[in-house]
Amino acid sequence: MLVPCALLWALLPLPLAAAPQTEAEKLLAVPLGQTLESDSGGSASAAGSDLDDSGLPRLGCLLTPSLDVMIASPVVGVIEEVAVKKGSLVKKGDVLIQLRSEVEQATLRLNQAQADYGRRTIERNEELYRKSLISEQERDEIIITNRIYGYELEQTRAMLQQKTIRSPLDGVVVDTFLELGEYVGEEPVLNIVQLDPLHVEVVVPARYYGAIASGGSASVSLDKPWNGSYQATVDIVDQVLDAASGTFGVRLLLPNPDYRLPAGLKCEIRFSPAAAQVAR
Repeated sequence: MLVPCALLWALLPLPLAAAPQTEAEKLLAVPLGQTLESDSGGSASAAGSDLDDSGLPRLGCLLTPSLDVMIASPVVGVIEEVAVKKGSLVKKGDVLIQLRSEVEQATLRLNQAQADYGRRTIERNEELYRKSLISEQERDEIIITNRIYGYELEQTRAMLQQKTIRSPLDGVVVDTFLELGEYVGEEPVLNIVQLDPLHVEVVVPARYYGAIASGGSASVSLDKPWNGSYQATVDIVDQVLDAASGTFGVRLLLPNPDYRLPAGLKCEIRFSPAAAQVAR
């Protein structure tokens, strides 16, 4: 049975309408160095002014602490004194928190008395040993006992030192989590950040991978009230690209000896020509 041509045309599938292109797809379709015009249907325009002298784009960046440390106590105890507060500047080795240590101090006095007694016993019996009035075994027992007293003294001193929590770095106290009289367990007691140097975190398009090398320099620009340009040094270039965004990370070190610059500032970075060779 023959099917009429008109019916055949009716049975054929209709062509699918093209799905509208999303804004993200439009942006991905534009080559690097160009931007879409603001309104629909506009052609892409070159943005050569976004490239600095090194051939790399001017990029946004963020200043972060070079170290962000949550300070914990090596032992449990009760806080006797909090020597710092939020915003305090601390040096490495400064006392931060003192825990109660009456038991350790009493044990230290006992161990010290035992060690002193042991030394005097050795001195008194040395003459007796030379005259063969005591056996070698008795002499060894006296010496070994005194050594044990000495080891116990060192152990107690170490335990006492753990009751004093000191700063492991030069920095600024961001926050304290416990106060006088509170119990210290496994949770952190303080948060300290190191602001000299600062880290400058930058996300760079994958196109420029290989164009930035460790040890290179860059100029970091800040807005008010920190107007000015600051020199930073490339410290780390990520060896793994982020597939989702097509970028890689770069970290720079920015000296900040007087703590003039706080962490958390947004900035703009320009790599120096000597530090970058544009990937081709």
